[in-house]
Amino acid sequence: MASYSVINPWNDECLGEYVYADAGAVSASLDALRRGELIQRSLAAHERADILRRLAELLKTHREELAMLITAEIGKTISDARVELDRAFNTTIASAEEARQIAGEALDSDAYPPTRERIGVVVWRPLGTVLCITPFNFPLNIAMHKLGPAFAAGNAVLFKPGPQNTASARRLVELCYEAGMPPETLQLCIPDVPAMAELVAHPQIKAINFTGGTAAANAIAKAAGFKKLLLELGGNDPLIIMPDADIDAAVAAAINQRFATAGQRCTATKRVFVHREVYARFRDALVEKTRTLAVGDPTLETTFVGPVIHAAAADEISGRIEDALSRGAVLACGHKREGNLLWPTVIEEVPDDATLVVEETFGPVLPLRQFDHLDEVVELVNASPFGLQAGVFTQDIRVMRRLFDELEVGLLATNDGPGFRAEHFPFGGVKDSGIGREGVKYAIREMSYQKTLVI
Repeated sequence: MASYSVINPWNDECLGEYVYADAGAVSASLDALRRGELIQRSLAAHERADILRRLAELLKTHREELAMLITAEIGKTISDARVELDRAFNTTIASAEEARQIAGEALDSDAYPPTRERIGVVVWRPLGTVLCITPFNFPLNIAMHKLGPAFAAGNAVLFKPGPQNTASARRLVELCYEAGMPPETLQLCIPDVPAMAELVAHPQIKAINFTGGTAAANAIAKAAGFKKLLLELGGNDPLIIMPDADIDAAVAAAINQRFATAGQRCTATKRVFVHREVYARFRDALVEKTRTLAVGDPTLETTFVGPVIHAAAADEISGRIEDALSRGAVLACGHKREGNLLWPTVIEEVPDDATLVVEETFGPVLPLRQFDHLDEVVELVNASPFGLQAGVFTQDIRVMRRLFDELEVGLLATNDGPGFRAEHFPFGGVKDSGIGREGVKYAIREMSYQKTLVI
């Protein structure tokens, strides 16, 4: 059977050798989940809520242990990993609360003729078995954004984490069981490629909730057939700085939402559009603060930027920077590399058709672009195949309203960056950034169907 190794991206230590699940192991998980669907029918909403609340407390109790696992597996700084655990706790609490509040509606049939004197009672019901596929960069919070709502809705869940997250995913599942989640309702499985292809197409899987890249999503959609898809994909998220912006706040947002997690976030600030009137002031403040960021060992409390996930990722990011520089871009700071460590980089005058800004660049590099009129910003942002989130710094409500109306994105954050996310807000994009919405209440609906009783 095929196997894989999990390597610490900071020091190249082998954290474990694992075997991919083959078709037989996948079949055994599906058999268990078939029983789990029946178990879920017998669990009341308040029982599911209590299980999720106990899980939240276990996440809090084991916060440091789980944070250290994340740091070892993906190189996320320990401070960043702790923030992720705090968010996972909130997501789990929100899932517990929403489990008690899954509400339908009553409809009067006499709203339109003919008079039928009937009432329609509309309720939400679970789909059955949901396949939840998570990426490497937020192994526990994104997992809980899928597992929590899926379980709260009454589904059985097949959890497929990124292979790099094997240890943290296993520990999460152990805590789910400890909290009282019946093992038949949650199975962890990391299949090999042939088994994964069969799993995606399997008729028992009624929905696929996937976070990851567009190419993988296209393959899933092609293989899945007729089933519900919730796809949270990439972004090329802009941050727009207007002349009346709070420059210090805008600089802080740009740094925190691009260089944290070494830039490996779908909602990270990928491009900064700065009005010409404040461009020099913003750039100088950004470069000054960027040069002070601590880069290195992710286990140290003071480190702000740790390594990217592996050498291939570092190669791709460095190559895109080099390509932009070869085409006339100007380096403001950074562009230093040691192994998988990339120093936070600010770069100016990048051509609008450079790969660095056309594609989603998953790393700690921030391209700046001047503009004179909002028209050119709207045109460039909307020309991207991505449409996840955007941010703008301005005090002008007219600018906020115009950008909200005209930008093809799922969320516009005002006086904040595109990385804004609250666990109970709807989250998702348009175009190649995906279909459907996460955010606990919204994800529950995505993983449910409506059923009507007429009386």
